[in-house]
Amino acid sequence: MAAKQRFKTDYPGVFYILGESQVSKKAEKIYYIRFRKDGKETEEKAGRQFQDNMTPAKANTLRAEKIKGAKLTNQGKRAEVEAQKEAEQSRWTVKRLWSEYKNTKSNLKGIITDENRFQLYLSSPFGDKLPSELAALDIHRLRISLLKKKSPGTVKNVLELLRRIINFAKKNNLCEGINFIIEMPEVDNERTEDLSPDQLSSLLKALDESTDSIASNIMRMALFTGMRRGELFKLQWDDIDFDRGFIFLRDPKGNKGQKIPLNDGARQTLARMPKTSKYVFPGKGGAQRVDINKAVNRIKKAAGLPDDFRPLHGLRHTYASMLASSGKVDIFTLQKLMTHKSPAMTQRYAHLRDDALRQASDVAGDIISEAMKQDRQKIVTIK
Repeated sequence: MAAKQRFKTDYPGVFYILGESQVSKKAEKIYYIRFRKDGKETEEKAGRQFQDNMTPAKANTLRAEKIKGAKLTNQGKRAEVEAQKEAEQSRWTVKRLWSEYKNTKSNLKGIITDENRFQLYLSSPFGDKLPSELAALDIHRLRISLLKKKSPGTVKNVLELLRRIINFAKKNNLCEGINFIIEMPEVDNERTEDLSPDQLSSLLKALDESTDSIASNIMRMALFTGMRRGELFKLQWDDIDFDRGFIFLRDPKGNKGQKIPLNDGARQTLARMPKTSKYVFPGKGGAQRVDINKAVNRIKKAAGLPDDFRPLHGLRHTYASMLASSGKVDIFTLQKLMTHKSPAMTQRYAHLRDDALRQASDVAGDIISEAMKQDRQKIVTIK
């Protein structure tokens, strides 16, 4: 393509070529400037006659500013943009750290839940900031704001996620961390749910009358085995050994996969269930289930259970409470059945076992007292 004719102006180093207006399609002057800076000859576009309202005088002023360094050359502007991009790429914001954290821990249990927590509570206030730009007051305000509408446990999980992200950055020398401790809300994890004999009877009746077989059977399994919600969702038919009488738990909370006994109640529940998927309690399309809250809450309501009773986790507590209060199961065995990582987690049920043992001891005391009373009566009779 032949070069377009250049037309001189009254200003040295300023010229124009004739082009076409991008709006009206009429002829339009396009001004250029030529100058030498730092020993290098440079030629740049100054602007269009109509679109940019450019004139020879304005182009000459722009030329003078660039020679003095008051304005960057076009090449300088491009270099500045590239420098900003590089700086942004090397900027380890909380959002970028979270993305990198996920990539390195893609198989981490609970990563989907963590993603939801990040997007809901952390991305907006902190996502574009570096960890070093976070102030203790920022996190304090987030904690107070969340506690107004969320439970202390939920708020603690959110703040722990933020702490994990920052620790990940520090451990991998990606950027500076924070110089303060993230204050966590106090959480009462000692809540132990239980059902009275009448409530248990009402629940069993509601389970028998429910038309939702998956919901009713998943609640029976929680009651008979103490399995967690996530363990029930992951449970596959191949995990059940009917011959040896064991259930294999896939990645129970805080532990590697392990086995628990398959008792008669659980066996009978499973025996009458159809196998429509590799999962015992499948979700849509036979895939792993992710939710069942509405269905189990309907059964809870039908049974007349308290509003704050958690249908699945509460039944896990009920299972443990029944075993502990029987006095026949020691704490170590209960820990294994509940797949608790440490004995401390099982101690919340210790008082139930102590009560059962105390009652058993009282029975022995009553028997001895009765025997002593009969002996006294015999002595009186002989006299």
